[in-house]
Amino acid sequence: MAAQRTAGGGGTGPANGKGVLLAAAALCAVILTVTGVLVAVLPEPEQEGHRLPALARSHGIDLGVAVAVDPLDRDRRYRGLVEDHYTSVTAENTMKWEHVQPERGEYDWSGPDAVVDFAADNGLGVRGHTMLWHNQQPAWLAEGDWDAEELSAVVHEHVTTVMERYRGRIGAWDVINEPLEDGGPQMRRNLWYEVLGPDYIARTLYSAHAADPDAALYINEFGIESAGPKADALYDLVAGLVERGVPVHGVGFQSHFVHGNVPDDLAEQMRRYTDLGLEVAVSELDVRVDAPVTDEDLREQRQEYHDVLTACLEVEGCVNVTVWGVTDAHSWIPEWFPGTDAALPFDTAYRPKPALSGMVDALSRRGRRPGPARGARPRPPGAAP
Repeated sequence: MAAQRTAGGGGTGPANGKGVLLAAAALCAVILTVTGVLVAVLPEPEQEGHRLPALARSHGIDLGVAVAVDPLDRDRRYRGLVEDHYTSVTAENTMKWEHVQPERGEYDWSGPDAVVDFAADNGLGVRGHTMLWHNQQPAWLAEGDWDAEELSAVVHEHVTTVMERYRGRIGAWDVINEPLEDGGPQMRRNLWYEVLGPDYIARTLYSAHAADPDAALYINEFGIESAGPKADALYDLVAGLVERGVPVHGVGFQSHFVHGNVPDDLAEQMRRYTDLGLEVAVSELDVRVDAPVTDEDLREQRQEYHDVLTACLEVEGCVNVTVWGVTDAHSWIPEWFPGTDAALPFDTAYRPKPALSGMVDALSRRGRRPGPARGARPRPPGAAP
């Protein structure tokens, strides 16, 4: 008799074996039914992503993305991702000096107008990027033989012309971009510094404020997202401007991160500026990954995007998180950092990656103030910075 027992014990003979088979079949049916229910109920990553605009607005922040003019004009899927997942846009390149004023006194508004009009048509805010930067200058500017008086007039004219054109349509501007050296705390010896001196920053902010008194004026920098000499140097610069009454309203934390090195003190660094009465933004977020990129890398990147959104939500004056590109197919990362890739929430085939659900999760779980976002939207007349 013992030889007739099944391995699991309990019964003997053919009748018992048939019962086991029937029970197994019933269990499989239950599993298939439950799986079908879960598939029907649980949202796909893309469906989850559609919740982002409402979630961001419920927290009083803008969730933005950097856009390029050509795909915005020609690529329906590209436009759809922007319309469905974000509440503001930043012109990745087309508002930079070499594109806006390629020849002295000759302005090309086609690109900036396309971005601003797209935003208006879709109810999106706009961040202007950027006025003064050491890169992407037209040859007539970069190679000119300037004295202080003439260059000051050129800067004032450019800033005034651009900002007056979009007055009331662009809520925030990166007026000063990367004023410090890449790897250290020293002021960058750019064209503006060499000819006009360190006070070029204050003078340009005054020109910008006169052209559009309701726009939030930002200084935008990288390498300040964690404690260190560069972070301290920018804080000292901005605090000095605030003490003098210079019209600076915010600081942009570019946040071009490397996978595995997203700082855990980002919120702490942001609070230094909100304690001065300023607003802050994560202005150019991406998280690049060393190739070849694994599924585990993407799961960890999900948490990194989640953590950056969470840091913003922890700081009352953080008003915007902008992702620097729509998909990995449009990212600047592979060209500038060969051997790295996959920095954005959508892949090269426009499919959502785990990072997208990380952002949804961060915005879903944390409570914060309700109300309209300010970071990329025109301020009401007379609004405080």
